[in-house]
Amino acid sequence: MLVIDANVATAASGGEGNGFEALGDDLVSIPLMWSEARASLHLKLHKGEIGREDAEIVHSRLESCPVKRMDPPELGAKAWLLAEEFGWGRTYDAEYVALAQLLECRLVTLDARLRRGAQRLGIVVTPAEL
Repeated sequence: MLVIDANVATAASGGEGNGFEALGDDLVSIPLMWSEARASLHLKLHKGEIGREDAEIVHSRLESCPVKRMDPPELGAKAWLLAEEFGWGRTYDAEYVALAQLLECRLVTLDARLRRGAQRLGIVVTPAEL
């Protein structure tokens, strides 16, 4: 099992074919991941960094991606504590880390700041490290 963040989901959705296959078949994420990925994709469209047709394809793949939404009851409290521990003002990224800790699995991210911030836990990796 792997927890993936919005950056990884967007990249996998934009890949040729099914970019999720390279990540395995047991993928999970926090409910916020879809909203965060959608917002990032739409911002790229708005800025002209991606064309409308490509954005629609990526959006469609994202909405039907093979990732299970997980929202355990203790997720918020755990994320709060992690954000405090790491000195993060926002708890968004901490939710991904918290879910990986609660499920005792790894978090896959393309976010260098998140990777550095939670590095000492030994559970945050990039897709290249899988």
